[in-house]
Amino acid sequence: MASPVLADKPAVTPLPGRRRRRPGFGRRDHVIGWLLIAPAVIYFVIFLLYPALAALYYSFTDWNLRSAPDWVGPANYSDLLFDDVRYPHFWKSIRVTLQYTLIAVPLTLVTALAQALLINTIRRGSNLFRLLLFLPVVTAEAAVGAIWRWLYDPQYGLVNGFLGLFGIPGQNWLNTPELVIPALSFIAAWQCGISMIIYLAGLKGIPDSIREAAIIDGAGPIQRFRRIVVPMLRPTTFYLLVTGVIAALQVFGLVYVIFSGGGGRSVTGGPEQSGLTYVLHLYLFAFRYDAMGAACAMSFILFLFIMIITALQFKFVKQEAS
Repeated sequence: MASPVLADKPAVTPLPGRRRRRPGFGRRDHVIGWLLIAPAVIYFVIFLLYPALAALYYSFTDWNLRSAPDWVGPANYSDLLFDDVRYPHFWKSIRVTLQYTLIAVPLTLVTALAQALLINTIRRGSNLFRLLLFLPVVTAEAAVGAIWRWLYDPQYGLVNGFLGLFGIPGQNWLNTPELVIPALSFIAAWQCGISMIIYLAGLKGIPDSIREAAIIDGAGPIQRFRRIVVPMLRPTTFYLLVTGVIAALQVFGLVYVIFSGGGGRSVTGGPEQSGLTYVLHLYLFAFRYDAMGAACAMSFILFLFIMIITALQFKFVKQEAS
């Protein structure tokens, strides 16, 4: 039986000529939202989208930055890939970049994880050590290059001095073709502060109850590291691996600072172009060889290569998870 109070209550009807407001965002809210994101949209269009589209156009032209670009179609791409006479160091720069990536990325991840494990075990003063280990990241590339040129000095460098303590003969690190890539990789591992912070956050996210249960079951430090830490840090490691590979394939500033300008060093990437990375080669084409069209084509080749490598990494992880 219906309540008499509800039955006697008259139905509410909207007034004629007025719309009933629907729940949700109104027009004013949409306007405010667009105004809030307008700076980001303007920045994206002016400084990212337009330069990318312009570079795509110039990659199909012959342009030296001084005269009007001449349309040549896909000639830049075909010449870069197949003309060893006109572009003799293109494939060499790819090999150098891949060698650097294969050495620098694993070395950086291992160093970052070791630093994160050490900081995670420190009870007092961990913030200070975290700051000291993060300083190389925010140090200017010019300062980093100057420091490591001195550290790698064959006569007065601290690296050879340290090796001499163990009876290991010193090396001419930056002037020996076989040692250039390992020397650059050590510098990349030294600048692993961002990866260290991310690994440290992942370690903080591991519940203490899991470690305590493993200790009660008699698991030692190595077993806890293998059975608990490594599996639970797998998403973090995958993220750092993807971003590390992308960054390594685009390495430029460090190589340019170390092998450019003064000190009798050549800007072509060290002895026998052993440090001629892909982006350094791209820079030389754009601003030294007056071939901006070829440089733009190189940038899009690198873009496609990074997309393929990243897609393969994601596919491998999905197959492993299934």
